[in-house]
Amino acid sequence: MKLDILHYAHHRNGICGAPFDVLLFRAPEEGIMLAILFEEQSHVAVLNVDKLAQGDIAFRSNSWRGDVFEPHLRHGIALVKARLEAEHDDGKEA
Repeated sequence: MKLDILHYAHHRNGICGAPFDVLLFRAPEEGIMLAILFEEQSHVAVLNVDKLAQGDIAFRSNSWRGDVFEPHLRHGIALVKARLEAEHDDGKEA
C-alpha cells in the first residue's frame, strides 16, 4: 500500500495520558486521511478528513481498517523520525 505522508506530529498527551502520533496522509483510493496511533500495537484510528470536515464520525461511514493501515503508517513514522533525527544531527556542530 502506497501512502503519502503529508504531515506528522507527536503528542505527549499531557502529563498522564498515553502519548500518540498523528499523521495526515494521502491514501490512493480514499483521499486525505487522519491517523492517530498510540504506542501499543493495534491502537490505531483512521478517518477520512473530508468526511470529518462535514461532521461525519459515524461507524461504517467514516471508519477504516486500522489494522490494514497500521504497518504502513508505523513504517512511515519510522522514516519521518529518522529523517528528522538526521536533519537535527546535521545541524550540530562538531
